[in-house]
Amino acid sequence: MRKNKSMSTLILVFHPHLQNGSRVNARLIAELKAQGEEDITIRDEYAEYPNFAVNVDHEHELLEAADSVILQFPFYWYSSPALLKEWEDRVITAGWAYGGSYALRGKELKLVVTTGSGAAKYQKDGEYGRTMDDLLSPFEVVAYKVGMEYAKPFLVQGTATITDDALDQAAADYVSAILD
Repeated sequence: MRKNKSMSTLILVFHPHLQNGSRVNARLIAELKAQGEEDITIRDEYAEYPNFAVNVDHEHELLEAADSVILQFPFYWYSSPALLKEWEDRVITAGWAYGGSYALRGKELKLVVTTGSGAAKYQKDGEYGRTMDDLLSPFEVVAYKVGMEYAKPFLVQGTATITDDALDQAAADYVSAILD
């Protein structure tokens, strides 16, 4: 993810229950914060915008200052939580992100996604008949449209039944994926 220490990373967490109900996403963030990296900004977007009144100018400033952008969220009904969609609609705008000006061009976009169901269900021959790549493809298209480099998503699947040992490993892998 971070090719060198001078890269700044903006992690926008879109979890409606990050502080009171998220076992996995909260743990991932806590593990990363424990590293004490100064060039990583982590924002709980639901805490920032509980009424969905996104401050577009502020979000633009944050995005412009970052080399790498991570959108972190739980997978809800094969998509992202509502605030992330609202954020996209309000922040990724014509004249700023595309269509004349490309403020995000050359920046990296990475998704960190947690799913309650296990990975086996997200296969062509699995219960849902679609892969995570299929279901996350709208984010890849947005990255392409605005000139961002789309990185391979980091997935933690099976969170509904994840063991403490598996969560420990996922948290360590998450930190490595962000810091390396």
